[in-house]
Amino acid sequence: METLTLEQAQQIIAGALIHSRAAGYQPMAIAVLDAAGHLKAYAGEDGASMFRFDIARAKAWGAVGMGVPSRVLGERAKENPNFFVSLSSTSGGRFLPQTGAVLIKSAAGLLLGAVGASGGTGDQDEAICMAGVKSAGLRHD
Repeated sequence: METLTLEQAQQIIAGALIHSRAAGYQPMAIAVLDAAGHLKAYAGEDGASMFRFDIARAKAWGAVGMGVPSRVLGERAKENPNFFVSLSSTSGGRFLPQTGAVLIKSAAGLLLGAVGASGGTGDQDEAICMAGVKSAGLRHD
């Protein structure tokens, strides 16, 4: 069974930060989780606010737990807000259905984990996650 390695997780972060800096985004925080939702790697740039880690991790945790990118979760939350508020409460606040996290998949399509970012707009956060996954030679959803 293929799993997300520490080297891959660190490359995802490095690639995401390269993309963020090239685009001129605000200081970012990036959390990479494995398929079980455990933190594999994290980086917060100098100047990233104190909430960035919790937000990045919660975006990724929701994505890997529900098996879809956080953008999809945000869209679903609009249709059924009570369910998503309940999920956030039940998870102790570890679940955040906001754009900014993508799934990490192997070349064969196996779910390896998720990466979430916080620091920019949801679209910016999502873009750097996608860039990071691609830089590691993996797929994203």
